[in-house]
Amino acid sequence: MSSIESLAREDYVKSPVWRFTKSRAEDEMHVRPVRRLPVSRLGDCVAGIPVHLANGTELLGVIGHFDPVNPRLNEHFLSLSLFRADGRLFHLARYHDFDAAERGPAQLADFLSLPVEVVFPISYDLSGIVAGSPETLRGQIAAEPRERLTRAEVIALAVP
Repeated sequence: MSSIESLAREDYVKSPVWRFTKSRAEDEMHVRPVRRLPVSRLGDCVAGIPVHLANGTELLGVIGHFDPVNPRLNEHFLSLSLFRADGRLFHLARYHDFDAAERGPAQLADFLSLPVEVVFPISYDLSGIVAGSPETLRGQIAAEPRERLTRAEVIALAVP
């Protein structure tokens, strides 16, 4: 068992899917590697996979909160962290997150020393790691969603 914050790029290359576990330490989130792939869902997991920036650059990304059935949920709630070549990790905040001004698309682009339009959209492909139709397992993360939801709409979408 490892702390999610202690995982490095090499850990995701070795074991791309990590499942959250019950932990007695309330200040840390622990994970363990998933050995049998593909998984049926990523609800309680994160996956470290190659992602592609708009300019074609491949980086290792960590994806969470993926829903293989509802692309609208992915558009608003999919989480992404990106490893830079030096091993540093950036956690991208979505527009409705409390820290979006500090960890949004512009800050990710700065972290990568690239313009926003060269970074976004970021493409991902979870086929081979998550069971399902390839069309539902491939997608893109835009700098801005097609529609911005109000706080009430975000809550309603998250808790149907």
